[in-house]
Order: sequence, then C-alpha cells, then structure tokens
Amino acid sequence: MIQIVLMANYTSEVNVIHKKFQNAVKRAKSKQSLNKAYSVHKKDHERLLKKHLREETVMINKAKKKLE
Repeated sequence: MIQIVLMANYTSEVNVIHKKFQNAVKRAKSKQSLNKAYSVHKKDHERLLKKHLREETVMINKAKKKLE
C-alpha cells in the first residue's frame, strides 16, 4: 500500500515537472531561455529522483528489519 502511494505521488510530481517544462518551452523566445528551461527541468528531475530513491531505500530497510 505504501509503495503504491509513493509511486502515485512520484508519478504526479513528474507530471507537474513536465508540464512546467512544456510551458516554459512554449514561452521561450530565445536559445538562452530554452537552455534555462532545460537546466531547471533537469535539476527538478534530479532532486525528485534523489528524494524518491531515498524513500524507497527507507522502505526496503524497514522490510529487511521485519525479516530479521
């Protein structure tokens, strides 16, 4: 159950990040603004993935402790 909630939350956050990126690309008027949009998008993805993997590691460690 917890894993489903985490995955749904992660997926919805990824969708938000992509929507922001797509809107920024549509509004971009120069190469510099496109590069900035991509840079922000990439940082958002890296931050979210790091958070997601940390949550999964905690979940796995809890499961391991139950098995001991």
